[in-house]
Amino acid sequence: MTHGSAHQLVLLRHAKAEHPGSLDDQLRPLALAGRKQASEVGTGLRAAGLVPDLALVSSALRTRQTWDLVRAGLEVLAETARLSDDVYAAGIRQLLGLLRELDESAGTVLVVGHEPTVSQTAAALAGPGSDDAALARVRVGVSTASYSVLEVPTAWADLEPDGARLLRVVDPA
Repeated sequence: MTHGSAHQLVLLRHAKAEHPGSLDDQLRPLALAGRKQASEVGTGLRAAGLVPDLALVSSALRTRQTWDLVRAGLEVLAETARLSDDVYAAGIRQLLGLLRELDESAGTVLVVGHEPTVSQTAAALAGPGSDDAALARVRVGVSTASYSVLEVPTAWADLEPDGARLLRVVDPA
């Protein structure tokens, strides 16, 4: 990795989904607007050089669909993703636990998950040197298809609250 031992973490909220109606929450598909959002996220991540070595993707339909469209924009292999029921159900502590188990070779990691966990995790990890405006945003929650970019200066196994720098929050166009 060119940037020393630092890792990059991207916490992405799934794109806009259909209203629940009578569907089980796990089975809610993306809305048309959400499909467009997700495609744009992939293109944006690639343009920013945030191509993940690994993606932790919630097992819910809307997060899997978000990943499929993001992945197309990133031009990475499907094998990059690890689908996880744990990400679907995770709170901050559980998500941090999953991140601590990551292999060190994963320099850039993308999590495709749900609110409020993705914004709360970004807020919890944001330590000294974080962008104030970005921190204010994640403290109130993020909209669909928004993602937070964090720099993790430690090994994944050593990741702690306040242990990363929140660089920015990117909203869909």
